[in-house]
Amino acid sequence: MELYEGRPQNTEGRLAREIRTYDFLDNLGIKYERTDHETASTMEACNEIDSVLGVIICKNLFLCNRQKTKFYLLMMPGDKKFKTKELSSQINSARLSFAGPEDMLKYLDIEPGAVSLMGLMNDKENEVQLLIDEDVLKDEYLGCHPCVCTSSLKLRTDEVMEKFVPATGHTCKVVHLVGE
Repeated sequence: MELYEGRPQNTEGRLAREIRTYDFLDNLGIKYERTDHETASTMEACNEIDSVLGVIICKNLFLCNRQKTKFYLLMMPGDKKFKTKELSSQINSARLSFAGPEDMLKYLDIEPGAVSLMGLMNDKENEVQLLIDEDVLKDEYLGCHPCVCTSSLKLRTDEVMEKFVPATGHTCKVVHLVGE
């Protein structure tokens, strides 16, 4: 794996959703580093990607309420355990569960394994609420996928929060997860 600055020179064979991500970031003037890799199916593979990027990629969970009328994208540190009850009380939702692949595709144009806040650029109707654990915001950089699971990005956290999120028309709710 190598670390590159910006978008790939050759986009042949890459999905349109990935190219749209680079276009969106480039149009906002957000600099990013990128590495290409196989789909990470083990923690060792994830750790290798993190090492190349010099950042820990966040855990990104796509959640919904029982009625499937509210959808949430939760970003949290990868080493924290997710407890539904802990989050439910902070967002006033009685019961949360993982949203299905069809909802990921419908709202974020993302498939399982590639869930990322970059998908918010595809949520034109603002159907998904962004939730970020406060610990994610403490790091200078964050890592995420460009809407595919075969590349990963390193971006400045402040640029994501001050440029990217507002450009998608979304807001962010900061949550406190203990995760023990």
